[in-house]
Amino acid sequence: MVRRCLIVAAVGLLALSGCSAPPAPPTQPNPAAGAAPTPAPGGPYPFGTVQAKAPAIVDGKVGVVRRITTDKPYVFITMDDGAVKDPSALDEIQRSGGHPVLFLNQRYVKGHEAYFKSILDTTGAVLGDHTVNHPNLKGKPLAFQQKEICEDADDFKTELGVRPTLFRPPFGNYDQTTLQAAALCGMRVVVLWSAAVNDGQVQFQTGDKLRPGDIVLMHFRKTFKEDYEAFLARAKKDGLTPVPLADFLG
Repeated sequence: MVRRCLIVAAVGLLALSGCSAPPAPPTQPNPAAGAAPTPAPGGPYPFGTVQAKAPAIVDGKVGVVRRITTDKPYVFITMDDGAVKDPSALDEIQRSGGHPVLFLNQRYVKGHEAYFKSILDTTGAVLGDHTVNHPNLKGKPLAFQQKEICEDADDFKTELGVRPTLFRPPFGNYDQTTLQAAALCGMRVVVLWSAAVNDGQVQFQTGDKLRPGDIVLMHFRKTFKEDYEAFLARAKKDGLTPVPLADFLG
């Protein structure tokens, strides 16, 4: 009789365990909806995110930058004029991921819009204003300077689909009227440079190497490939990574 009761009890326990739900797995914390992953220290550069702001426009005049203040190992490349349309430029820029700013003159772009548009559309390059005809603006009347800057930007909006907001005065020459004209034309800042590349040689304004935050100038010349590769080699030697200047002038 006792044995029969034990058997019945055991069967009952089995039935109960078969009907109960399995133990729930340990709860894992879920990331907040839409939260971006936290980058690891020294991780990939967050392209397209604003890292710093351009100087404020004061009294109707844009500010001027020659280099970027940063403690990160970043360097910036800019390419001026557009006189020589080197066929290797697109591949060179795309392969390296240099993300340059192209400060172009309308007179060099006219009739070659497809060449420059392909670079802008496929390499992450940013378009900058460099005046229509590359004159020395310093000392010129406001109307003259405004015409050179505004017409360059307006034409690029029509022909290239982008209206630039970064401005570089030809030869790096400017005055207070230039800063006013740039603001009136919708520019946010005047961009100069702290190093340059000519004939395959990097030239420094200070010291004997590139420093974090340097803005480097080169041109669309016959030596484009040589100059660009010299910049890349020097940046690597000095432990710097080319990143988009526009991200630091947001």
